[in-house]
Formats: sequence, structure tokens, C-alpha cells
Amino acid sequence: MSTFAKLSVASIEPLTADAVAVGFAVPVELRSEFAFHPGQHLTLRRIAGDDEDRRTYSICSTPTELAEHGLLRIGVKRVPAGSFSGWLTETLSVGELVEVMTPAGHFGLEPDPGRARKVGLIAAGSGITPVLSIAASILAAEPASEVVLLFGNRTSADVMFLEPLADLKNRYPSRFTLLHVLSAEPQLSELLSGRIDAAKIATLRAGPGAGVSDWFLCGPFGLVTAARDALLAAGVADRSIHAELFYVGDAPDQPLEVAESDSAEVSEVTVTLAGRTSTVSVPYSGPSILDRVLASRPDAPYACKGGVCGTCRARVRTGEVRMTRNYALEPDEIAAGLVLACQSHPVTAEVELEFR
Repeated sequence: MSTFAKLSVASIEPLTADAVAVGFAVPVELRSEFAFHPGQHLTLRRIAGDDEDRRTYSICSTPTELAEHGLLRIGVKRVPAGSFSGWLTETLSVGELVEVMTPAGHFGLEPDPGRARKVGLIAAGSGITPVLSIAASILAAEPASEVVLLFGNRTSADVMFLEPLADLKNRYPSRFTLLHVLSAEPQLSELLSGRIDAAKIATLRAGPGAGVSDWFLCGPFGLVTAARDALLAAGVADRSIHAELFYVGDAPDQPLEVAESDSAEVSEVTVTLAGRTSTVSVPYSGPSILDRVLASRPDAPYACKGGVCGTCRARVRTGEVRMTRNYALEPDEIAAGLVLACQSHPVTAEVELEFR
């Protein structure tokens, strides 16, 4: 079960005018708990009086940095009117203690020194954060593998991790293809000008992306869905496409389709969490199962509450639920009975869930 620990801020590095990389010092005794695979994220928590606020940020460092130096870094871009990102980018100071949950998420991969593969990465904006960890880890740990990265931004001034990416290119010139696509800054190549779209992805696949075994996509909803559709249309197998979103505000919710006669009915939902079992009454429509559970079990895991991070995943043991949104679970996980508690609503009189 994911838990929080107070970690000291070891570094704050400016990346752009509105983004920073925040490094946390992980003591030796906690390094095994904070071990992660490239692509995972951290959930940060702030408590002020009775108010609790959580946000999820992807890890940009590599497992080697954690193992050898006890350093864990995240990328943070300031969101307009965002109090949490504003705190991290403008107010946070080195030496301050921050509550950090142990790494979570199923996006990314485990490097395998014995493998020889070609990995394709498509990112936009702050979506580069987990992608940087993936690229750096593969290039360092898999000497026979190649990485191709298509990275979209408005201008060169908006590019997060510009120098670390350039360093990777210099260190692995024959194994790392880096393509910066700028939508508001003309470049000589048509491939590198404008927004990332189906035509650019087709050109990428026919050129440096030929022979890619797995694609990893990270960015806003529009980019990720467009890139996935383009890859599927080009014949890439769905199982070879892995995606993570950092923003889904423009994504449509899935209708719950609850009958009027059922709208006032409740289900008895039994949850197992950290070895303890609790039962709560949850309306068929209205608050999610997670919201009802948190009223009596504040230790229930969650972060974004938007169906993106996957922190609140649970397995349905009995009964049936319907999810409003799902941008964290793969089709095979859903088939195995996994759901996101923050997006789940009961559709049977009794439901039994076990948090993962």
C-alpha cells in the first residue's frame, strides 16, 4: 500500500520561465520503498488545518540516481491560478520538508540490459517529464537499444529539460534521435514545424521511427488521443502503444446511464484496505465510491481524482461498478476486474472491492 513520507527538498532547478525540477533527498532507509521504474509518478500532499490538497507529478530522474545518490526529481510546470504548482515553482525552498507518497503508476517500462529494441517516444509540454526518465534509463541500461523522441512545444523557450535532452543526444549520438517540434516558431524542416499530427507521425514512422517495438505517449488529451489514433491507423498494435495524460479537462465523461427509478437507491459497498474491511452505503448516482469510502477510511489511496493517475485502483471481487472516466487502466486490467475507485459508481445492490 502506498504511504507518505516527509522528504527534504535537495534542489530546485529552473527549467523555463514557468517550470522547475524539484529534487528530493531520500534517506538510505527509505530508498527501497521509493524504488521506481521509469515513467512512474509521485503524489505530493499539503495539509492546512482541515484542508488537504494532493497533486501528482511525474519522476524525471532515473532509478540509478536514486540508488547511488538518494535523489528523486520531479518536473513541475506552473498552472495558471494553480495554488499547488504555484507553491512548488515560486515559494518552495531547499531544505523544506514535503509529504511525498511512494511511487505509483503503470506507465513506462523496466530497463533490461539484455534487450536490443527501438523505443518511440512522443511528448508535448510537461509530458516530457516521465519520457525523459524513460529515455535516459533505456540509453544507460540497454547498450544495444535505440530511442526516438518527438517532442512538441510552442517555442524553444518553452522546452522543459532542454539541456538534459541535449546531453543525452551528445552522449548517445548514434542511439538517440531527438526531434523538437515547435508550433509557434518556424523551423527549416516541415516535420519540425507546427503541431504534432498524423502526418508528422507517419513521417516519423517511415524515417527514424521505423522498426519501433513500443510507443510511449505523454501529454494533453488531444495530443495523446491523436497520436494513438495515428499509430493505430498506421497498423501499430494497440498493445504496443502506452499512454499517460497530464490533463484531461477537454475529455468527455462517459455517461452513467442510471435509470431514474434507481437514482435514489444505494448499494452496500465493502472495501478491503490494508487488511481491514469496511462497508459504506453508496448511491447509484452521485458521489463516487472513493468519496464515500474516504468519509470513514481517510487512509484510502488517491491523488488526482480525475481518472488519470491510477492511485486509487481496486479490484472488483463481487458485484458490478461503472466508471465515468478511465485514462489509467489498460484493457487487460479492466478485463481482470480492476477499476478506478474515484470514477466508480455501483450498479448492483452489493459490491466488494479490494484496494491494490
